[in-house]
Amino acid sequence: MINALIIIVLLAIILILLTGVRLKGIIALTTVLAMGSISIFTALKSLNGPAWETVLNGTYLFGEVPVRIDSLSAWFILLINFTIITGAVYGFSYMKAHIGRKSDITLHSIAFLLVQFSLTAICVIQNTFIFLLFWEIMALSVFILVIFDHHKPETIKAGINYLVQSHVSIVFLMLGFIFIAIKTGGYSFDSISSYTHSHSSLAGSLLFLVLFTGFAIKAGFVPFHTWLPYAHPAAPSHVSGIMSGVVIKIGIYGILRMLLVIKTDYVTIGYIILSISVISGLYGVMLAIVQHNLKRLLAYHSIENIGIIGIGIGLGCIGLGTMNKMMTILGFSGALLHTLNHSLFKSVLFYSAGNVLQTTGTVNIERLGGLIKKMRASSVLFLISAIAICGLPPLNGFISEFLILGGFYNWLLTADLLSLISIVFSVGALVLIGGLAILCFTKAYSIVFLGTGRDRTLPEATEVPVLQLLPMYLATLLMILIGLFPSFFTGALNDTVNLFTLNAGFNPDLPQVNTPASLASINWLFVGLIALISVLLLIRKRSEKKKVIERGSTWGCGYESPAERTQYTASSFVRSYAKLAKPVLDIEKKEGELNEVFPGKSQYETHPYDKIERVFIDKPLKLLNSFTDQFRFLQNGRLQFYILYGIIFVAAVITIPLLIDKISAILNFLKTM
Repeated sequence: MINALIIIVLLAIILILLTGVRLKGIIALTTVLAMGSISIFTALKSLNGPAWETVLNGTYLFGEVPVRIDSLSAWFILLINFTIITGAVYGFSYMKAHIGRKSDITLHSIAFLLVQFSLTAICVIQNTFIFLLFWEIMALSVFILVIFDHHKPETIKAGINYLVQSHVSIVFLMLGFIFIAIKTGGYSFDSISSYTHSHSSLAGSLLFLVLFTGFAIKAGFVPFHTWLPYAHPAAPSHVSGIMSGVVIKIGIYGILRMLLVIKTDYVTIGYIILSISVISGLYGVMLAIVQHNLKRLLAYHSIENIGIIGIGIGLGCIGLGTMNKMMTILGFSGALLHTLNHSLFKSVLFYSAGNVLQTTGTVNIERLGGLIKKMRASSVLFLISAIAICGLPPLNGFISEFLILGGFYNWLLTADLLSLISIVFSVGALVLIGGLAILCFTKAYSIVFLGTGRDRTLPEATEVPVLQLLPMYLATLLMILIGLFPSFFTGALNDTVNLFTLNAGFNPDLPQVNTPASLASINWLFVGLIALISVLLLIRKRSEKKKVIERGSTWGCGYESPAERTQYTASSFVRSYAKLAKPVLDIEKKEGELNEVFPGKSQYETHPYDKIERVFIDKPLKLLNSFTDQFRFLQNGRLQFYILYGIIFVAAVITIPLLIDKISAILNFLKTM
């Protein structure tokens, strides 16, 4: 499979470089479909079947390269390629507005193919050296996609921020992999497993935490999340959907893969992952609520959902350590299913935001309003995805979050005092995350799509082409199917979950989880309720068809001429929440003073900021800048000084080795005395 993908990618890149701008998108889309078809076909055979294995020829430097598609790889290959295919179809239509930028389209198309290829390769490569190589290709390719609008300073800033933190991630991965290579002399994942199995669980736990940090930066766990709210809004909307849908999920894949190859103290690691994930989920949704940029709001919700996935992983790890079978199954099943679910509804949400941006020219929530009248399909799809991301029935988000809650219930049956405290805080956090998500998306949907337009200077909104809506319909259909037929999808995860349970020494005859069947019943009841309400509304509409309806202005509560300014703004909608969350949030206010009896125009603005970014990024950078400023005198612009620096450098290169030899000779002489 890998050889075929390499040939396809190389041929596509050559064709993209040689063809005209209108053919580049067609070639890129065709290549994405071809690579996706090959990857999906191979992955489907391994999802609930034997693993597919081969060995690629290596070199003296890193040896042979094992390639393996087990059920975990297959699950991620399937969701990666589905999201990238739908993103490519959406992007094919979305990028027509930039058809005049030939060189940018060329780079964008090549980078898009490399992202798909590298993500797929990461899921199958079992050699740490080649794994890091593809990780670097992915990081650089995503960087090129993010900075497509490189004429904007904020886009370049976001891209560099992403690139720097991606390489911090690579540094941690390199530290862990180089350590294993030094200790074992091998680069395969089997070397990691053999080392940790022959040493104490403490050594395995320390190694896992180093690698976890590298993968957590890519996934966007707090406090490693600060790149994400900048990169997602800066990128084109189809790239934002892919980054949130699958790029950050490769960090989740890395964490799960390391859990399979590293022997560690699962209970301790589980508590650490659970704690970080609870903080990530809460902090992400709390910051999302106060955002004014729709894409930035969605970016913070990615952090929230990564937290939910991490809660499931932490729960599964604790289940492995305590030999609680049902807790393990429900934890890992919920995490893996939520990984798929999030890739679906978050990509649709970003595509909807892209539709809004394309037709209005802005994603500033305060300036938007009333778009449901002009963009009915986009507004309905956004609403369905908003319901799903809030974990409400009858959609897919409800299924995965309920599985995780079921895992906590099974933990409760055998819990000690520490476990009870963890359960109370974790379940409370999950409930609070869901409630705050409902508040956030109620604000976003009502302000953007309902009411009337707030900014008359914006262009008239129109619905986007059908080709742009098609991938949104496909993802929404899959969300509905997961909600109504969850047993099929949880059943597809049996072999994947068995990888973890068998690795921990559980009995292979695991109990079957009946929870999805009961969840399906709940969802069908909701479907019945929706159908009943629809029938009643239809009957009412038909019965009132012959009645004369008088139309008039809505009572304006004493205002003679209602205007868009009398509607709720995004800030006023969550004002009470912002007051309650003030100790956690960092919101800067800019407001003009009203001193006159009949004041003129005034302006009031709020700018939310990330406190963690201020503490861990801004302050260290400020200290570093203040230190380096002390040496500014060296860069004075005078040629004479630069020549002098060169002479000093050459002299130092010559004299320092001589001095070292002299000192060594003196020390040796003293030793002989």
